[in-house]
Amino acid sequence: MALDPGFKGRTYPPTAVYEVGREKIREFADAVGDPNPVYRDPAVAQDLGHRDVLAPPTFPIVITWPAALMVIDDPGLGLDFSRVLHAEQRFVYTRPIYADDQLTATVVIEDVTERMGQGFLSTRTDLATVDGEHVVSGFSKLVVVGAES
Repeated sequence: MALDPGFKGRTYPPTAVYEVGREKIREFADAVGDPNPVYRDPAVAQDLGHRDVLAPPTFPIVITWPAALMVIDDPGLGLDFSRVLHAEQRFVYTRPIYADDQLTATVVIEDVTERMGQGFLSTRTDLATVDGEHVVSGFSKLVVVGAES
């Protein structure tokens, strides 16, 4: 089944609130091998002008992945995940993510195309505080190899 181009522009409901904790930030920094103390020590972060420890730049994937599953699991889209390559991922920040942030994720399908027998799905996932302050947007592109026409 080919990807349904009618899904372009579809917005999925916000995820449940994710409470960012110091321990989760530290665990993520450890997992990616980043020893920077700004991800662990509130005093270091505050000396650098931050209100608390901040999350590493790729930390949003922890929150955006559950939102992406709403797209991946949507039967109407026609996405065969067994044929998917993750082609691109980037984050554009309005401000850093801090310990104590309470964030929700809202995913939007920005584009659905097919070229040379391959399906392309581009999404944007916006992370915002429970008060509606935008924090970061994650942009992802998936390629469905050998998409059926």
